[in-house]
Amino acid sequence: MDLTPAVRRLGRTRWFAWVGARVSGIDRRIQKRTSGRWSVLGRAHLPQLVLTTTGRRSGEPREAALLYVRDGSAWVVVGSNWGQQHHPAWSLNLLADPHATVTVTGQATPVVARLADEDERSRLMPQLRAVWPGYDEYAARSGRDLRVFLLEPTD
Repeated sequence: MDLTPAVRRLGRTRWFAWVGARVSGIDRRIQKRTSGRWSVLGRAHLPQLVLTTTGRRSGEPREAALLYVRDGSAWVVVGSNWGQQHHPAWSLNLLADPHATVTVTGQATPVVARLADEDERSRLMPQLRAVWPGYDEYAARSGRDLRVFLLEPTD
């Protein structure tokens, strides 16, 4: 059973964001162990990747499971942080060191991240909203502009 339509609707609510923020670590581990085939919601139907950044303070690898869209060869991700007022740690890590790794369906690809400019944001946000309609609510709740990153392969 595909829960994606229901999850997309519920994703706009505060309680879902609260739960989502707390289970994202479990989701990341499930995705990693199953090469992206499964998530906490069951069979994966949303486009998800695992982003590995370098911790800006620790220097240690840090992983985040994120939804994405493709733009040419780049993966595009949003720093929504479930609508919290602060930017997610992974986005701060990318600003400090843009070199990272994207893992999709078990395949790891080295990338270099860059913030989308305003024209790119305008072009990409409708695609991102099609994957996760809650981004507008997250932006309104957080009171900040959500960072949009393009993760471009280095190969």
